[in-house]
Amino acid sequence: MYNEITSNKRKSVFLVMIFIAIIIGLGYVFDRVWGTGDYSMVGMAIIFSLIMTSVSYFSGDKIALATAGAKQIVQTDNPYLYRLVENLCITVGTSVPKVYIITDPAINAFATGRDLAHASIAVTTGAIEKLTNEELEGVLAHELSHVKNYDIRFMMLVAVLVGAIAILSNIMLRSHLFRGRDNNRGGGNLGGILMIAGIVLAILSPLIAELIKLAISRKREYLADASGALLTRFPDGLANALEKIATQNQPLRTASNATAHLFIANPFGSGKKFSNMFSTHPPVEERIKRLRAMGK
Repeated sequence: MYNEITSNKRKSVFLVMIFIAIIIGLGYVFDRVWGTGDYSMVGMAIIFSLIMTSVSYFSGDKIALATAGAKQIVQTDNPYLYRLVENLCITVGTSVPKVYIITDPAINAFATGRDLAHASIAVTTGAIEKLTNEELEGVLAHELSHVKNYDIRFMMLVAVLVGAIAILSNIMLRSHLFRGRDNNRGGGNLGGILMIAGIVLAILSPLIAELIKLAISRKREYLADASGALLTRFPDGLANALEKIATQNQPLRTASNATAHLFIANPFGSGKKFSNMFSTHPPVEERIKRLRAMGK
């Protein structure tokens, strides 16, 4: 279990470094092809990414909760749910995050927030009604692990970097189309090669970035499964909950591509195998298999 946590953290840091390299490389190539040669596009790419990251860091949780239609509750609104969250926080030794409920029959939940002091956990009414005490506790432990491991902050930054790459690529492609080829600085065959490389990079960078985001998100789900099982000392609780999600679940009405990676299960439903290749979540069957192995 501890090896799983250590391995996922190491691989995730490496993948974020690739993100940063793509952003800088995108700015460099376009500066060489259509820029002024003073690396202004590299600086623009970095500054743009920093601005988007700052907005996400301080406001990403509020945006995610509003998008999901989550409503904050206090202890008297739902003592059962609040007590489960409170007991897990006592075990971990952290403060109780804000608790939200999403009125939806789907079985799902997610956590958000940049740190333990600004954390929130949102649970659907379907999860509260359809899961047993141990199963719901496993789901909450999974989400609390996301907060404790700073997964949420990490994934918010990754999501913003993906958006930054997509926007920068679009801006630079449009800039080239408006300018035409007269501004090609390279000249001759080298200039033509650089221009083609720049166009290809601009087209492929968003796709590469999205695939990297999916890889990070899947690794973080495995990490939270392992951490949640360690917290409750009962991996079968979360495994049973995932089995119910796999067999009984339905798409979340407020599902959004922007927040899909935050949920414990794919909010769009299971779908077909081909679509699962591009899902933000690893296969439920594999997650259950790993949890069952932890319980042996």
